[in-house]
Amino acid sequence: MHPEQLLKTRFGYDGFRPGQREIVAAILSGRDCLALLPTGGGKSVCFQVPALMQNGVTFVITPLISLMEDQVARLQRNGIPAVCLNSSMSKHTCNRTLYDVGAGAFKLLYLSPERLQNEAFTRFARQNPPAFVVVDEAHCVSQWGHDFRPSYLQIRNFVEALPERPLYAAFTATATPAVRQDIIRGLGMKDPEVVCRSFDRPNLFFAKRAVADKDRALLDFLEKRQQKNGIVYCATHQYTEHVFRLLRQRGHRVARYHAGLTTGERQAVQEAFLAGSLRIVVATSAFGMGIDKEDISFVVHYNLPQSLEEYYQEAGRAGRNGEEAYCLLFYGRDDLAVAEALARRQAEPERAQGLLRELWKYCQYDGCLRNYILRYFGEGRDEPCGKCGACCSGSLWRRVYKYFTI
Repeated sequence: MHPEQLLKTRFGYDGFRPGQREIVAAILSGRDCLALLPTGGGKSVCFQVPALMQNGVTFVITPLISLMEDQVARLQRNGIPAVCLNSSMSKHTCNRTLYDVGAGAFKLLYLSPERLQNEAFTRFARQNPPAFVVVDEAHCVSQWGHDFRPSYLQIRNFVEALPERPLYAAFTATATPAVRQDIIRGLGMKDPEVVCRSFDRPNLFFAKRAVADKDRALLDFLEKRQQKNGIVYCATHQYTEHVFRLLRQRGHRVARYHAGLTTGERQAVQEAFLAGSLRIVVATSAFGMGIDKEDISFVVHYNLPQSLEEYYQEAGRAGRNGEEAYCLLFYGRDDLAVAEALARRQAEPERAQGLLRELWKYCQYDGCLRNYILRYFGEGRDEPCGKCGACCSGSLWRRVYKYFTI
């Protein structure tokens, strides 16, 4: 069956989006592939279609349990045999799952990078080698990426220890040219086909503002968004709780999400937001990866994030349905001090501080914000976008409010 036929019969899509067919073709050619698609660009289909065209199983390495469970649930709803292994499963369930995978019952097996360091699993993989290995959120392998995970550095050893080299592909939504090279080296990719679609999200309106009273500015902003869904990102648990109480007191349908809550509380918030019973989630960066909700119409950063990559990935959770959406960043010297303190606590403080300095340059920049972001990711563009806070000049908030009322 051709990829287009498979796309239609198993996923219900009439055709590939720009860039998807090129990625599928690169994978099926047998060449290693590094694919960079903007958030919401449909990267999952790019490896799921080739996976279904292989005789064996595909291992999909992904960093979060919620992410793998969501992907597996979607595939199962489409009648595609997929399963995951995660730390919440009992030993008996894990063993039964591996038995079924070895028997050919599943086409896709989702697992964490930490699972690759499990001796029993590595024995299983050598005895039942995958036809295809996919590394999702591949920027996690780079120490210059915003979500560095040391366990990602073990993926290369795992792949190289397999009896035969499988099809091998890596996917990410945010990676500078330097991070791309880190991904290739860190994963041990051999002369990969690098497919990079534009990082631009034309439907997103970018704005930044230094404000003396962020609470007032946030409330003014949300007044125009009464019936819209959005995320407000904060730097710490304390800021998250403060903003949550502020919005709840003003009658917003809001919840908070941070690592200080129990797993059950966080899961309940995520499910309620995806189901539409919540309008706003106030959260730390712990909330986001794997949140695939199409109708998020705004993302506000109440505090500075830790890097421009983190900012763009979090902001990119807005507007996945293609409609106008708004990405607003509040910043100030107090925020910078908080972010610097957090950077100093990182495992690689110099790296973290370097990433933060790049974000602060963005805050101080007075030209087209969209062009600044695109240049940071290696995509040159000179013409002002006409749809960001800088391009709207002094009429920033009037222009923003104009968009709000459409």
